[in-house]
Amino acid sequence: MSLRVDAPAPARIRRFGRSQRWVHRTTAALMGVCVLTAACLYLPQLAELVGRRELVVRVHEWSGLALPVPVLAGLVSRAFRADLGRLNRFGPHDRVWLRAALRRDKRRAARPAAKFNAGQKIYAAWIAGATLVMLGTGLLMWFTHLTPIQWRTSATFVHDWLALTLGIVLAGHIGMALADPEARRGLRTGSVSREWAEREHPLWRP
Repeated sequence: MSLRVDAPAPARIRRFGRSQRWVHRTTAALMGVCVLTAACLYLPQLAELVGRRELVVRVHEWSGLALPVPVLAGLVSRAFRADLGRLNRFGPHDRVWLRAALRRDKRRAARPAAKFNAGQKIYAAWIAGATLVMLGTGLLMWFTHLTPIQWRTSATFVHDWLALTLGIVLAGHIGMALADPEARRGLRTGSVSREWAEREHPLWRP
């Protein structure tokens, strides 16, 4: 007669595959180029330091045009499509998480989350919409001969102010990532500790 011994649960679990990590890194790199080149175009101190304004403009335009490409390429991956589906579903537990976040309630039981929490879902939806608006207004500013001046003026206003808002939101996103080393490790290596997953995403079933 032999005693059955259950195997211990693995200390680390899979969170992201290669496709999800590639899309995130490539999009982040392109967004970083857009932000840096925009800063060089609008801040006189940086403009004088960098110079070559025409080159900076071209890099900004083409990196902006390329922003949707990583996401479109990632659609060939079933895992990436599954994550997009999770990000697009807002359930009752997400409303509970959001109310707790607004009350600054950090208790684990007060913030139920599946693979993505409500904050991550809102951020993903906002950044996707902002990127499309930036792309559309940028094209109106680029191809000046195709649209009336009123359109170009409005596009410039929206593009500039949304760019400022985008920079603030991205700074907040980066700040939150810096405060969570395990989340960053999950995007870098694809795996996270089981303890972190159970604490931050208790409804997630890998």
